[in-house]
Amino acid sequence: MSDRKIRIGFVGVGGMGQAAHLRHYVQVPECEVVALAEIKQDMARKVAARWGVPKVYASHEEMLAKEKLDGIVASQQFTRHGTIVPELLKAGIPVFTEKPIAGSVEMGEKVLNAVKASSTWMMLGYHKRSDPATMAAKAEIERLKLTGELGKLTYIRILMPAGDWIANGFCQNVGGNDPNPSLVWDPPASDMDKPTNDTYISFVNYYIHQVNLMRHLLGETWKVTYAAPSGVLLAGESPSGVTCSIEMSPYCTTIDWQEQAFVCFQKGWVKIGLHAPLTVNRAGTLEIFRDPGNGVVPKTEIPQLPWAGAMLQQARNYVAALQGKQPPMCTAEDALEDIKLAREYIRVWKGK
Repeated sequence: MSDRKIRIGFVGVGGMGQAAHLRHYVQVPECEVVALAEIKQDMARKVAARWGVPKVYASHEEMLAKEKLDGIVASQQFTRHGTIVPELLKAGIPVFTEKPIAGSVEMGEKVLNAVKASSTWMMLGYHKRSDPATMAAKAEIERLKLTGELGKLTYIRILMPAGDWIANGFCQNVGGNDPNPSLVWDPPASDMDKPTNDTYISFVNYYIHQVNLMRHLLGETWKVTYAAPSGVLLAGESPSGVTCSIEMSPYCTTIDWQEQAFVCFQKGWVKIGLHAPLTVNRAGTLEIFRDPGNGVVPKTEIPQLPWAGAMLQQARNYVAALQGKQPPMCTAEDALEDIKLAREYIRVWKGK
């Protein structure tokens, strides 16, 4: 497939389907979006005309029966993944979905089992992994762990204040006159009452990116050891003894986004600044501080990063995975750990 354009079909082109995904896939020269399946047909036709997609279908079943695809991008609510993703995987075509893998551990396991039963794979849309700043930071962190030139990895802190996550990202979206359809939703988690499940879903919706990013930067999993009663801090530890924390909206911004990841070694640090999720054509920022001692002058480096937002780079990474040039950035098995950690956090925080 590396010698021809990758054929992509979209399942769902609502708000995030357009703003976070479709607008970026049409910019990737190695692929072409050949069809979209959308229940809202008036909107679907307008979206197809806006972005030059040649075929429109009313259902994913019809699209999969008539189109020869290399990959599927399914932008759906995560509390529907347990219902729709196993059906898509039956086609034997790699599937990309937004984070997280599902709205409960049971549904996540259902999706993972469907992946294992299929002849294909799945990539989860944790776009922060694809931000050029994160990609460069991850490479440097792994190098520093191998060389030991700044000592051991000691601590990772992620700060995620609530803010303007849209960043005018919906400005190019196309709407329609369709009524809202009746959809099938996954059942809630069986081990939580409704108030607890609502708290869990809220946490997953807002902060599962940070749970995932922590595992990515650590290079291993971690466990929750503390949850502040106020809900603004969770702390944990990795098997290798690295302390980690996530600060959840200790303050808010109205026209900004101030997310950061701070990765500490004994003799220096790596700091990532991440932009609002729907930011276009702007990579995050990266700073690296080195103070190795022994008379060496400490230095702070600020690498120049390419003009590419995280969502565009994520599309490139999925296409590259479809071409067989690299592994998917986050697999279903990998992503299942996130909602398990989220469930454990709620148990530590709420005792349920």
